[in-house]
Formats: sequence, C-alpha cells, structure tokens
Amino acid sequence: MYTEERNMNNETMAIVADTTAQSTFAVGLTTALNRPTLQIGSTGQAVRELQQLLYHWGYYSGPFDGNFTIQVKNAVIAYQHRVFLIEDGIVGSLTWQALYSGAPVNMPILMNGSSGNAVRIVQKVLKLNGYYFGTIDGLFGPMTRVAVIQFQTDKGLPADGIVGKRTWHALSKLPH
Repeated sequence: MYTEERNMNNETMAIVADTTAQSTFAVGLTTALNRPTLQIGSTGQAVRELQQLLYHWGYYSGPFDGNFTIQVKNAVIAYQHRVFLIEDGIVGSLTWQALYSGAPVNMPILMNGSSGNAVRIVQKVLKLNGYYFGTIDGLFGPMTRVAVIQFQTDKGLPADGIVGKRTWHALSKLPH
C-alpha cells in the first residue's frame, strides 16, 4: 500500500493507492484532481509527474525529463488499455485519476440485464482468461453472471455476480 500527501494548487490531497499485486482494490483520491491535460509536445513538471506515475505502475522506463514524447504517449496508451479507458494517449481527468488510484475509474456497475460496450469488455477479458465461454454480445445474462461469480470467487471477492469497483479493478489486472 502506498500513501502520500501532496500539496497541489493550494489543496492538500491524500493519495492512497494499491501497489501490491495481490490486493484487489485501490482507494482513490480524497479530493478531485486538478491536473492539466497532457499530450505529445507538453512539457514541464506535470509531465515529469506523469512519467513518474507511469514508471511506478511499470509502463515507462525512460527519463523523467518533463518532455511528453512518443515513448510517454505509448506508455499512456498501454496504461489506458489496462484500466479500460479510451486509448488516445492524451492524459485528461480520467487518466490522471486512474494513474493515482491504480484502478479503473468511472466504470458502470454491471449485473444481470445490463448491456452495452462495458459488458463486452467484461466478457472479452473473462473469455481471454478462461472464465467465459459464451458469445461476446454485450448482454449480461446467466453465462456472464456465472463467469463473473467464478472470477470473483477465484480472486477472493464477494461472489455476487455484480461488476462493481473491486471487480473492475481485479479485471484490470488480467491480461487483455
């Protein structure tokens, strides 16, 4: 577990992040992040901070020089993939939140009867990892529920068949 207090823009923010491979949940920020949007060409302390966060999560091994290069963009895209964000290489509010928490953010709660792209993501990740054997159709039905329960059981989560924050976080740690 990693805990840090930071003073940013005259606001003190407590950061508590999951840094252990076996942990299943990360607690986010106690106040909203107020960080700049970063992309190729950005420079400065915020980029250096980004580089350090990407390094912390194992996605960046370059210099902490404050330059948003293609290497940084590729690391951002890889991290965005891990936490189920749009993989555009642009560091906006959701990417900052995910970088500080080490977990997916702003994901919907899914359960029997849910449908859409988020369900497809869950089905795809569970299928790739041997939990789901149905069609990736975006419909959260009995087969998806059984797969989620089996996954939750294997990861020591409450096996309720509902994909909430803790289950999303555990899913983000699987290859996908």
